[in-house]
Amino acid sequence: MSIASPATQPVLIAGTWRDANASSTFQATDPNRNEKLDASFPVSEWKDCDEALDAAVEAAAELRKLGPEKVAEFLECYADKIDAAKDKLVETAFAETGLARSPRLADVELPRTSNQLRAAAKACRTGNWALPTIDTQAGIRSCYGPLGPVCVFGPNNFPFAFGSVSGGDFAAAIGAGNPVIGKANSSHPDTTRLFAELALEATAETGLPAATVQLIYRTSHADGEKLVSDPRVGATGYTGSRGAGLTLKAAADKAGKPIYLELSSVNPVVITPAALQERGDAIVDEFMTSVLMGTGQFCTNPGTVMLLKSDATDQFIAAVKERFSTSPSGTLLSPAVASSLGKSIEALVGFGAELLAGGGEAEADRCAMANTLLKTSGAEFLSNPEGFQTEAFGNASLLVVADDLDQLCEAIRHLEGNLTGCVYSANDGSDEESYSKIAFELEPKVGRLLNDKMPTGVAVSPAMNHGGPYPATGHPGFTAVGVPGALLRFGKLTSFDNVRESRLPALLKDTPPTAETWRMIDNQWSQGSVS
Repeated sequence: MSIASPATQPVLIAGTWRDANASSTFQATDPNRNEKLDASFPVSEWKDCDEALDAAVEAAAELRKLGPEKVAEFLECYADKIDAAKDKLVETAFAETGLARSPRLADVELPRTSNQLRAAAKACRTGNWALPTIDTQAGIRSCYGPLGPVCVFGPNNFPFAFGSVSGGDFAAAIGAGNPVIGKANSSHPDTTRLFAELALEATAETGLPAATVQLIYRTSHADGEKLVSDPRVGATGYTGSRGAGLTLKAAADKAGKPIYLELSSVNPVVITPAALQERGDAIVDEFMTSVLMGTGQFCTNPGTVMLLKSDATDQFIAAVKERFSTSPSGTLLSPAVASSLGKSIEALVGFGAELLAGGGEAEADRCAMANTLLKTSGAEFLSNPEGFQTEAFGNASLLVVADDLDQLCEAIRHLEGNLTGCVYSANDGSDEESYSKIAFELEPKVGRLLNDKMPTGVAVSPAMNHGGPYPATGHPGFTAVGVPGALLRFGKLTSFDNVRESRLPALLKDTPPTAETWRMIDNQWSQGSVS
């Protein structure tokens, strides 16, 4: 059945905006007013997914023939269009998410989005991401290449930089030479639609297949599982809740399809008494900035702070409690986020956490909850480590106060996998022995280990790992941020054994395709030709 009305938005399939095959619609919510927005969006039935997959398969074949230069041109053209549409994108995203126009959307997230597209274009053009390797004695050459159609499920908290047709997974998948089927997040469907319009314009202007970028807004849970496990899919990138992500992973795993998940993280921050004695007020300021920035709706938000009993710790807790109680609470992304946060806080209290500030019911006239600070002892944490690691996504954090260093290290050993872990220690090195013990236990639990720095920011750097052991992500060996590493998730490694030089991919011919291309030739990295 086709749903169509003046206010219902079309889906983008095979290069055409058309009415969806759907039996229901949904609307996004303005979280600043807690009211539904006017536009409605279709919940696609399987027919839309099926047609998008067929079109993506054709696009994948065309992209392989066109090669990396054309793909790079598209990414750069698309980035330029995003920058030019800044005002409209910012206003639309503000209406759907409540995130601040400036600096958050306009000055931070939007330029990050276009810049990571350009970084993917450069990686695509040089081919360095593909790890070209040449063994002249064995007559074998290998590199990564396109995997096939990629499905991207975007999160609610980064409508630009992690969006399903604009963000890091999208840039990586396209940069690796694959078409993308984007599944918009229900919190910001109109923002995603605007990006898809710009992407379609860029495909036309650069000569890419029209189905390089496709967009649907929502499916049933069953069709979502069917989509990620379909034989035509190369891989899936997903950022969102643990429950939904694991359901998709089970379906993809059963079908043998790669799926890269970002799921859940409490991002432990460990602060030694010596650090607090040395610069306690500064650490309070850094923590408050980090934990309440964006109303705590970052995947790297410091949701758990681990401390040792001391007078300095007592002073830190008192100062943070005062700041939580007096700081205004920000707007949450949606009613669903507010509801989930409330349930998580209730669960932590039920496990025995002491409520120091906040808690209570969500506000009625906007999506918001009071800034919430909880506390538990090291012994209590160890009695139920799984329960006390319940993620409270939003403006909330749990303090864990251990009796001594041994108990603190034991608590760290019981941590689940996290995106980040941080240790604040004394600048004068007086607690270096304690730091060594803490860091030794913490490093295996995290994808990124920080010193004396809150974890909220995620730099778009080649050295960045935005990943980590389960349940932070579904695989500890890959990053969702940082080029060229992020592209490897969406590539297939192929060896060419005794293949004539004229038949090889450009990356593996005797002469490299660009002066910036690095290749491993007979166990030595080189930018030169095969001798």
